[in-house]
Amino acid sequence: MAGEESTEYHTLLCDDPSHEVVLVDCGTRETEVMLAVRKVTGQSLWHSRALARQAPVALLGGLPASRARSAVAVLEGAGARAEWRHEPAPGEGTAPSP
Repeated sequence: MAGEESTEYHTLLCDDPSHEVVLVDCGTRETEVMLAVRKVTGQSLWHSRALARQAPVALLGGLPASRARSAVAVLEGAGARAEWRHEPAPGEGTAPSP
């Protein structure tokens, strides 16, 4: 149609979308996982214990992929089940308003 403007959006290759780290399951080694949560989040031991017991829970957000992968490696090394995933953009992945 003549006279209409179109808007194009591009994702730059240098843009690294943010990722989140999710603790899926604490496993049987709760103490080691609690210490790993403390290491990756910087939270107190008390908060780390509370987070470990709330699994599944998002521990970190807004990370580049490399940092998210290394945080998951620390958690898995302690015996936890953890994963990193693309962090949804605002409004993405939420239920529609009634």
